[in-house]
Amino acid sequence: MKQVLLLDDNITQLTVRELVLRKAEIESHVATNAQSALALLRSDAGRAKIGAVITDHLMPDMDGIEFVRQLRAFNPDIPVIVISGLPDADSEYAGMNVIFRVKPCDPEDLITLVRSALGCKTSA
Repeated sequence: MKQVLLLDDNITQLTVRELVLRKAEIESHVATNAQSALALLRSDAGRAKIGAVITDHLMPDMDGIEFVRQLRAFNPDIPVIVISGLPDADSEYAGMNVIFRVKPCDPEDLITLVRSALGCKTSA
């Protein structure tokens, strides 16, 4: 099964999401900045193992919108889930083919979204 890439500059958020997904037997890879996430996603190894991306909206250096914009330039089809504490940010992703959720994201909702994005069965 492919992995999900978790992108967030907040280590606590990354750790919690990674633990939630690990408990559901979903493998993940973590990145703390958009540049390293994009580098992985452009690599042969990244293309082979990453099947979906979860990103934060507000991050230093490159926000979620610019990250998704750059990602879509070379991979328009990979499922992307954006999680933000700003409910109004949803409209900024119009036409970018993303799933938007407001923090805090319920663990069961996160698991269901990721399984769906990876093409897995949704039952545990």
